[in-house]
Amino acid sequence: MNQGIFRAYDIRGKYPSDVNSKTFFEIGSALGKYFTKNKNKKFFIGQDVRLSSPQLKKSFVKGLIEGSKGELDIIDIGLSTTPMLNFCANKFKAPGAIITASHDPKEYNGLKVIGSNAEILSGKDVLKIIKMKKR
Repeated sequence: MNQGIFRAYDIRGKYPSDVNSKTFFEIGSALGKYFTKNKNKKFFIGQDVRLSSPQLKKSFVKGLIEGSKGELDIIDIGLSTTPMLNFCANKFKAPGAIITASHDPKEYNGLKVIGSNAEILSGKDVLKIIKMKKR
């Protein structure tokens, strides 16, 4: 996995060379395991309109299910914006993620992750979670 995709505020890279189904499955699996420690078992997932977003979301959700052993209640909020995800996370005190590369060109895609207390998990935070899972 290209560790250069893990940035200060999110995860981003060119699709499919830097971010792809395998990458998103692995990230989802690590986050699924990590978030099963929460009392609230909800997890919100959304996506932007990029052509690669549906496939990346599908792989990410498969990873979440595997990593959480099916314990997370994954709530798909469909096509959405980051503020919509933030609203869900804050209102329901549950983590979530959105498949997006924000303002980057169409050949890019990425992931923004929100923690249980509506805090942003940086790409660096997510990389630490992935490394913990491998131990």
